[in-house]
Parts: sequence; C-alpha cells; structure tokens
Amino acid sequence: MASSMQNNRVSPPGYCVCCRTCNMWCWRAFKWFPVLLIVCIVTWSYYAYVIQLCIFTVESTILKCVYLVLYHILLIMFVWSYWRTIFADVKPIPEKYKLPEAELEKLLSADTEDAQRTILENFAKDLPIVTRTMSGSVRYCNRCVLVKPDRAHHCSICSRCVLKMDHHCPWVNNCVCFHNYKFFMLFLGYALLYCLFVMSTCLPYFIKFWKGDFGTSASAGRYHIVFAFFVALMFAISLGSLFGYHCYLVAHNRTTLEAFRAPMFRGGADKNGFSVGVYNNFKEVFGNSPNLWMVPVFTSFGDGIVYPLPRQDEDTESLLSSERWERWGERARPFDERESSSFDEL
Repeated sequence: MASSMQNNRVSPPGYCVCCRTCNMWCWRAFKWFPVLLIVCIVTWSYYAYVIQLCIFTVESTILKCVYLVLYHILLIMFVWSYWRTIFADVKPIPEKYKLPEAELEKLLSADTEDAQRTILENFAKDLPIVTRTMSGSVRYCNRCVLVKPDRAHHCSICSRCVLKMDHHCPWVNNCVCFHNYKFFMLFLGYALLYCLFVMSTCLPYFIKFWKGDFGTSASAGRYHIVFAFFVALMFAISLGSLFGYHCYLVAHNRTTLEAFRAPMFRGGADKNGFSVGVYNNFKEVFGNSPNLWMVPVFTSFGDGIVYPLPRQDEDTESLLSSERWERWGERARPFDERESSSFDEL
C-alpha cells in the first residue's frame, strides 16, 4: 500500500509535450466513434422508415398518420434520453474529500501501511462514509488524491472518480453514474420500444418480401425496409437483455460494479447493503413524481454521496421508515455541503 500511494509517472525519453497532446486529442476523437455510429444508424433508420415505408409503401392515409405520429414520439423520447445521458453534468467529488497538502505529505512519508491507514482514518472520521476496502481500511484513490465517497469509483477512461459509478459506456462516451443513471435507463427503455415498433410495423412487409409479393426487383426501397427490420430485431435483442439486467439492478439498488463485487461494510460484504425495498429503490433513481418518471429530467433522490441503509435491527421490518425516507428525499440538490449521516462500501 505504501508504494501504491506514489503516483509519479515518468514519460519515456524523447516523449515531447506535442506528442502527448496529439495522442490525447486522437484518443478523445476516437471515443466519439461509437456515438457517431449510433447517430448514423438512427439517421438511416429515419430515412428507411419515414420515407421508404410510410411515404412510399404504406397505402392507407390513416395508417401512415398513425405510424408517423407514434414513430416520432418514440424517436423524440429516445433521442432526448440519449442526449441527456451523453451530456449529463457529471459533477466532481466535493472538495472536502480531497486530502490537503499537509495530509498528503504525511501520507506519502509514512513508512508502514498501518501508519497510512491511521492517517486516512483520522482524515475521514468526520466524512459520511461507511464502506471500506477488502482489508477494512478507508477507500482512497491515489490518482485523484481523495477519500472515495460511498459507491464512488475511479474511471480509468475519464481519469476521475465518479459518484455512484455503474460503468463507463462507450456508446454514450460517458460514465453511467448517479448524475445520469435515470437518463441511461430511459435511453435503454425508449431505444427498445423504438426498435420493437420499427420491427413490428416492418414485419408485414418483410413477410411479403419473403413470399415474393413485395414490389418489383427494381424497387430499391424495399431493401431498406427489410434491412430496417433485421437491424431493429438485432438491436431489440441486445437492448432487451441489457434493459432487463438494469431493471434488476434498480430493483435491488446495485450498480454493475456492485453486482460483480459486493460493497464491503464494517460487518463484511453485503450485496444488498444499499437496498431499501423495491419501490424505494425505484424512487431513489426515478424520484417521487410519477408524472416525471418517464421524462428525461433529473429527479433522482439524494446527493450521490449519502445513501439510506436498511434497518439493521429489524428482521422482517421494512428497510426504512416512511418518515426517514421522506426526510432523505427532501435533501438539498447534489453537493449541498450540509452534514449528513454516515455509511460504508468496497
């Protein structure tokens, strides 16, 4: 642990600042490739569905209008959720978790792991954290030089610690975390509905194509419709499994990281350590207003730092009294510096 506290990276000889800057910008540009791919696929699907199917193929005017209205509603919600997931304002860890220069010097000069652990424990004693490492010490990030809040993790792609980190998603070029998890869930849900709608409305024309009754061989538009059916089917299968998995995680109040390795508390690892009942878990992500649950606006409870825990002194009693839950839900928006109760993690 003593050696791990050091964070000095030595560049190879001849490695100039210009090369480093060039590599950084190339890497940043490359990370947008999956997003651009999704944008291109959605743009093409718009042409295939609206132009080739609804305008040139569907004969009934009423059916055209129904298809176009429903399609555009789903498209708007899907794109809106996707946009919010990508460009969510992922705020940094509050300053009070960062080690001051004096504490950092003492930490780096400590000779033993026990001495380092003592320094971190003394610094974190007034911070609202309850999770620990596997060895029982305070969770510390030597790259960001801070004590990690509960459920926060360091993202090697973003090069920063992220509150309630779920995973880094290349398809949104962002970390899925406390600040955009609701948007990510809505993105998956609306993308799935979008694919199912396109697939189901293209299915009758795919059957006609299969039977040889769909247009002439010179009609190129029919291939766009058939291909749209297959692309929608392919994405629906992958999105369905991913959306189902994240619904399971929301119901159990776990992140993807916590599903792979349970958070560590003073009493040991507990995969359900943050679960406060299915409905309360759902409200923690989607908020208290049913009319905003399906809208990509931020309504998640809490501040991303302090989380309610199930009552440890009750066997079958609910996870949290209604009064305590409501008090927690009425906390100030993220990064209010008011003091809150303490907790534990990995």
